[in-house]
Order: sequence, then structure tokens, then C-alpha cells
Amino acid sequence: MLKDLSPQSFFMGCLTAFVGFASSFAVVLQGLKGVGATDYQAASGLMALSVSMGVCAILLSAWTRLPVSIAWSTPGAALLATAGAVDGGFPAAVGAFLVCGALIVIAGLFRPLGRAVAAIPTPFANAMLSGVILGLCFAPFKAIAFDPLLGLPILVAWAVVLMVKRLYAVPAALAAFVGVMVLGVDLPEGAMAEWSQSLAPPVEFVAPLFTLPALISIALPLFIVTMASQNIPGIAVLKVNHYEPNPGPLFATTGVFSLLSAPFGGHAVNLAAITAAMCAGEDAHPDPARRYWAAIIGGIGYVVLGLMAGAVTAFVSLAPPILIQAVAGLALIGAFSGSAVAAFKEPETREAAAVTFLITASGVSFAGISGAFWGLVAGGLMMGLQRVMARRAG
Repeated sequence: MLKDLSPQSFFMGCLTAFVGFASSFAVVLQGLKGVGATDYQAASGLMALSVSMGVCAILLSAWTRLPVSIAWSTPGAALLATAGAVDGGFPAAVGAFLVCGALIVIAGLFRPLGRAVAAIPTPFANAMLSGVILGLCFAPFKAIAFDPLLGLPILVAWAVVLMVKRLYAVPAALAAFVGVMVLGVDLPEGAMAEWSQSLAPPVEFVAPLFTLPALISIALPLFIVTMASQNIPGIAVLKVNHYEPNPGPLFATTGVFSLLSAPFGGHAVNLAAITAAMCAGEDAHPDPARRYWAAIIGGIGYVVLGLMAGAVTAFVSLAPPILIQAVAGLALIGAFSGSAVAAFKEPETREAAAVTFLITASGVSFAGISGAFWGLVAGGLMMGLQRVMARRAG
């Protein structure tokens, strides 16, 4: 096995871990805080997710000899950021995370459930995702309105690097964020001393609370988004690169690691899509049979970065919240544009997808249940009505 390790795979694995962590950890923090987590609980969740997905990637890649890259659910974190706290607070959200993890395990082991998720119309899943993401995508421009000297460098760094190398655009925005933090934000006295005390890995166990509103508002939409936007595309990326993975065991394993991270604040672990393309492509190694080492090295990188989650979160907490929201929003612009195009591509489902998008993006909730769920329901009813009217007209 060690004979398959190469400098090329080592470099790509390190790059995968850095890009995967740096490009979306801000979204994860915003998501966990959005459902009621304290700063320390959010740091614990970030740590648990990063360590879980690192260990999961190492085990799956070593077992299958395939470049199985694992990630946290970035679309799921965006969903949490807009869902708002439910009755029961963060413990109720943790209960929903556990239910979501269990559903992912069942989807992997029980094929009909996996097929049912795959059967959700793609326009609806994409419309829900784009509606969830929309609010955070406004943040970069709100940051400029808040303070041009702080917000504009982040946006400019992202835009300039995007024109050169899309992969490095969000890390460039993150570097600009660090720059404006150091040069433009007045840190409170003793802030750096407090930051140095946060270097120990943050660990906080949260006793779960199971409530029906959290199940419907968080667990079900999180499960659907994670499966439709991460797990299924993750399999597709591997197949595009001429691998033939068995989806069921991969889904079930990510569900198990989701269950392990949930009591410590982690929302969901799943197959990666973007970073999967990095590990599974020719840049990882000319020989497809040796690319699995890129995913293993990436997993080791995630574990290391996860153990530093306390320091990362403590540093971020010193900034005005709108600045880290701006970085999160820039990280999601690509996902928003892609999901919006896919949502409205087919004329026959366009109106139903628009209903799903608008209800989700509105942020309204009924009976304590978030708009993401009601958007899917309303879109389905709209499509059903259109089909009934079309049959009668025919």
C-alpha cells in the first residue's frame, strides 16, 4: 500500500484538505450558530465534523482503494443558517442531526429509501438549495455597506483570484479576511491572550432532545439536501473518473460518522463532490489505481485542521459577524448559480421550482417548521396540479 504513495498524491491531498476546510468552515460555523449553538459548541461541532470526515476518508479510501473524498454538508450548513433556532434550542438541533445520520445509514442499507431520495425531482432539490443559499450570498455586499474598507478587500480578492484560478478564490477571500482582521479591526485588550488559550481541541457533549418541529424543520431537509446535493453527486464524480463504487456501503459509512459527530455538534458528514474531483482526477496521479492516497492524505489533513478548530473559531469570533458571513457567502455563490440554473432549466417544472425557491428563500415558517420543508411540499403540489390540469386539457 505504501508503495502507491507519491509526491503528487501527497500534494493533492494536502491541497484538498486546505481547500475543503478553508472554503466552507465559515458556512459551518454560521449554520451551527443559526440553530442555537454557542461559540464553543460551534467550535466543537466544527472539530467533530472535520475529524470524523478525515477518519472516514482514510478508512474508506484504504478499504476500497478508491479516492473517496469526504466532506461536511456545506448545503446542509447553509440550510441551518437560515432555519433558525427551534423549540428546545441546540439540543433539539442535535437530536435532528442524529435522526439525519440514521436516515443516511438507512438510505445506504435499504435501497428503496435511497432510490426514493434519488427520485426527488432534481429541479425541486436545486430550487430548495438555491433558496437556502440566497440569504448568505447577499452577505458580501452587505459587508461592503457595513464598512467598505473591511468588506471590499474580501470581495476584490475573491473576484481577482477567481479570474485566474477558481479553486483558490475562496482561500484568497479568507486570506483577505485575515488581513482586514489584523490591519483594520480594533481587537479588544487581551484578545490574543484569550486566543492562545483556545488552542486545545474544543469538545462539548450536547445531550440530544428529540422534537417533532426539529425533525421536520431540520432533520428531513438536511437529509434530502445532503443526499441530493452531496452524496449522489459524489458517486457521480467517481464514475465520471472511471471508478465503479458501490454506493450503499459508502452512504451507510458516512451516516455512521454523522451519528458519531452529532452529539458533539456536527450536523452531517457525506461524500464530497468538488474535492472528490481533485482526488479522483489526473492531477492526483496519472495512474487511477494510485489516486486513493490523495484522499487518505486529505483525510489526515482534515483531522489536523479539526484539532485546530478552537483556535480558528476563537479568531473568527473577534471579527464583526458580517465579515465571516461575507466569506461564507462568497463560498456559496458557485453553488447558488449552479443550483439556480438547474432548478429553472426545464420549462415544464419551472413554475413549481419557482414556488419551491420563493417559499424557501422567504424564510417563513409555519407550525415551527422552516420554509425549506414547505417549499418542497408546495412545489410538489404545484407540479401535481399542473399535471392534473394538463390531463384534463388533453
